[in-house]
Amino acid sequence: MTQEMRSTEEIIGRADINDLEAIMAVYNTDVDEERHVVHSDYDTVFTWDYDKGSRPKLDKLYEKAKKAQWNAQTDLPWETPVDQEALVIANAVANGATFNGEGMDLSGTPLVTWGDKEWIEFGVQSQNWTLSQFMHGEQGALVCTAKIVESVPWIDAKYYASTQVMDEARHVEVFNKYLDEKLSGHYPINSHLRLLLDDIIADSRWDMTYLGMQIMVEGLALAAFGFLHQMTTEPLLKQLLRYVMSDESRHVAFGVLSLQEYYSGLSAAELRERQEFAFEAAVRMRDRFLQQEVWDRMGVDPRVIAPLLLQVPERQMFQSMLFSKIVPNCKKLGLLDAADGWLRTKFTELGVIAFEDLTDTGEEYDTLQATGEAAVAS
Repeated sequence: MTQEMRSTEEIIGRADINDLEAIMAVYNTDVDEERHVVHSDYDTVFTWDYDKGSRPKLDKLYEKAKKAQWNAQTDLPWETPVDQEALVIANAVANGATFNGEGMDLSGTPLVTWGDKEWIEFGVQSQNWTLSQFMHGEQGALVCTAKIVESVPWIDAKYYASTQVMDEARHVEVFNKYLDEKLSGHYPINSHLRLLLDDIIADSRWDMTYLGMQIMVEGLALAAFGFLHQMTTEPLLKQLLRYVMSDESRHVAFGVLSLQEYYSGLSAAELRERQEFAFEAAVRMRDRFLQQEVWDRMGVDPRVIAPLLLQVPERQMFQSMLFSKIVPNCKKLGLLDAADGWLRTKFTELGVIAFEDLTDTGEEYDTLQATGEAAVAS
């Protein structure tokens, strides 16, 4: 029986992917909750085939991961002082930007009355918000990878995923420590990110956990960490991000290597389901970067200011660059052009298809490994 294909509205809840009213209508109403429960029915899979190395590339990742463990408490210079207000200005200067909205047409908006004080505070709150969302996303990765250990049928994947559970715990720990000791406040999880994590956790199919977390969420995080590493002038954060990015590149490569084998055996209808899931994840992740919670805390209605922000070229570039890892990885998995190129069309609508020919993370990781091994040998 042919599966009925879903419309864009059925997948993401709106017909127009750029409908700001619909995007802004998604709010986290449980900001004070301490626990969030997601129901999931899935099989826990034991395998009695313990033959380590039957999937050599996964085994290589596992061996690398064992050697690459680091300690969030002792391997970073936590004594480094961080002045958030000075950092806002320093980052703007270093990147040839402004911190006070200069060059933007603010007429008719509440921002027309803002001075340096308000713009600097907005920068501070943006730092708090960004690191908070990183932290929440890393807990999502922690939970998802624990699920992968249970549900993936291959022993080499279970071995590797167990090391990623440790990695993700360390990432939650390190971002929380940075927020507590160097920044000035936490934000609750963004509603769009929470919806995505809920979907990934609730799906019973092990490969959907891989696709949602290893390819989509981790792929975007890898790009976001790289972007922030390049933009920030704060030395402790730079070093922290270097450590985290070294882990994340393994994580995404793990997803690419595992799913490439599995997806080669799926039907067109099954691949279309994966395409729809990838598209939904891409839209959810893009939507969260409007920073609704920051504008609320600054006393500004985000629905008033969002249309202005979307016209800023730097923001458009930033949002599209976040997909620089996701698009080539989806192409490597065969998802771009399966089902008559449905996902290619959707990524074109999102304005990110230009990244399709960049190096996928599996190949990129192999190149980095070969380069590193050659350097050691010389």
